Amino acid sequence: MSLVGKKAPSFTAPAVLKGYEIVEEFSLDQYLGKKYVVFYFYPKDFTFVCPTEILAFQEKLAAFEAKDTVVVGCSTDTENSHFAWLSMPKNKGGIEGVKYPMVADTSKTISNNFGVLAGHYDMDDAGNMIFVGTPIAYRGTFLIDKEGIVRHETINDFPLGRNIDETLRMVEALQHVEKYGEVCPANWGEGDKAIKESVESVSEYLATK
Repeated sequence: MSLVGKKAPSFTAPAVLKGYEIVEEFSLDQYLGKKYVVFYFYPKDFTFVCPTEILAFQEKLAAFEAKDTVVVGCSTDTENSHFAWLSMPKNKGGIEGVKYPMVADTSKTISNNFGVLAGHYDMDDAGNMIFVGTPIAYRGTFLIDKEGIVRHETINDFPLGRNIDETLRMVEALQHVEKYGEVCPANWGEGDKAIKESVESVSEYLATK
């Protein structure tokens, strides 16, 4: 079930900050009323598509920050695993240089609540709770506004890497909508003409295409 239009699930979990600082209690609630949040999930540390995405977010971090937006990554690995990967040079397959928070969802609760967990919890014949499937997250991306509401989400299967420029475009589109009260048409980019919610406005827009 989509989270768009709903309050983002709250959580507190360990994380690595600034690429080296391990904290036991990290929460997105600290950004409420202050920042937009791009909260994304990836399957696993020390893998293949994942480092390309994680580093691509880092490369665009200044652009997100210029839009009053924080980037936060999350997987079901431990904070110690994150730390080890963050300490590994890129030419060895590591993600050294990543400075935004990396959350450790070892309980799988965050991934489950955001609807990106590959697999599900069930009961075995003895009545014990078990996990069925692969206990890692799909490539989910959630854009959360300053009120803590999810305004955009995408979920990719494991082999399909994200387009970070598209995530930034969605931040720009949301902020344009909030600032000007207009809606953003297909392929809208920052600086492009948007549309008012009226027949006249859309007719005028389409006449230019």
